[in-house]
Amino acid sequence: MPDALKRPHVVIIGGGFGGISAAQGLKRAPVSVTLIDRTNHFTFQPLLYQVATAALSPSDITAPIRWILRHHRNAKVMMAEVREIDPDRQVVRLDADEKEISYDYLIVATGSRHAYFSHNEWEPYAPGLKAIEDASEIRRRFLLAFEHAELTDDDKEREDLLTFAIVGGGPTGVELAGAMPYIARKALAPDFRRTDTRKTRVILIEAGPRILPSFPEDLAARAAKDLQDLGVEVRVGAMVTGVDAEGVSIGGEKIRARTAFWAAGNLASPLGKFLDVPLDRAGRIHVSPDLSVPGHPRIFIVGDLASLTQDGRLIPGVGPAAIQEGKAAAKNIVRDLRRQPRKPFNYWNKGDLAVIGRSRAIADLGWIKFSGWFAWVFWLLVHIMYLVGFRNRLVVLFEWGYAYFTSQAGVRLITDVERYKPPT
Repeated sequence: MPDALKRPHVVIIGGGFGGISAAQGLKRAPVSVTLIDRTNHFTFQPLLYQVATAALSPSDITAPIRWILRHHRNAKVMMAEVREIDPDRQVVRLDADEKEISYDYLIVATGSRHAYFSHNEWEPYAPGLKAIEDASEIRRRFLLAFEHAELTDDDKEREDLLTFAIVGGGPTGVELAGAMPYIARKALAPDFRRTDTRKTRVILIEAGPRILPSFPEDLAARAAKDLQDLGVEVRVGAMVTGVDAEGVSIGGEKIRARTAFWAAGNLASPLGKFLDVPLDRAGRIHVSPDLSVPGHPRIFIVGDLASLTQDGRLIPGVGPAAIQEGKAAAKNIVRDLRRQPRKPFNYWNKGDLAVIGRSRAIADLGWIKFSGWFAWVFWLLVHIMYLVGFRNRLVVLFEWGYAYFTSQAGVRLITDVERYKPPT
């Protein structure tokens, strides 16, 4: 289309929930869209923990970005990493030979990474869970711990190898903690001869007074009880002061665990620093009600990088919020082109869900709260519905059914063993 060159150019940085949603919202708009992501795939982050715990394969919860946007005639995809944003010249600079891409509108949806509260030296010993690569690393360490336990002749070392510490009592930490004991005690137990995997310890460590602080207190208490029934040791009011190859320190106490995972904090994308605007402690940008950057009305921030309050509360950095923000940013761009006033973003909280383990979950839909088996089934249905692609829905449904009736983890694959060296 020759006239496509004259159309306003919308650049979207990030192919997660917010970026994909924005691109879909601009499908029929009179604009040219370029979506830039450093990977070629979209990841359904709510199910990353299932990849990490060997229940699903990485391909089950991912889809190629080009495939998702294949019917968008006004969109193209670039696999590259944005190194810098120049709002004055309206360009973004890529890592590939400092190539520059100009824009008329920019949507930044770059998400966040796990934060170690100024202790980045802990990361080699306790990986976080934000991307497929993180999930594969956690799965590798989780499964290798049992393999190493099978090899050792030292009972004390075996005990340390069968102890897993998870730092952070939010939804990610709770989901990891709830899945690991069942896999260790059910799926793995018949497969090992020298190691009794039923003796596996999973310790969930939370600095606050309770786990799942974003949920009502009664549901959080139910989740804590469910975890304890599954055999998880829940430690609240426990501030981590150190993480190393031997375990996790809480003040003067040392929890000996050869494998630790991190689920305790987030840090927004560093791209925000190029916009010369105030950031909050997590690196998020305080956006205007229409999701634009103050002083830069043609730049929109969506997802984890955006900081916006509604009814006195910060809009959470969760997938549904990012999806809604991406759509809202796209609609405001269309309103600009039609010379219509922009509309402020209004977040509709459809509810919060957290799975605790097999047949256990909690749900807070605002107008109703429930837990147990019905919440677990509801959680399954919601996540199946939001997965991208019929194939993924079918495969995940089959994997869950197989795991439920056989008590087996379907993807116990350990890769890159030659390259992997445990931190010392």
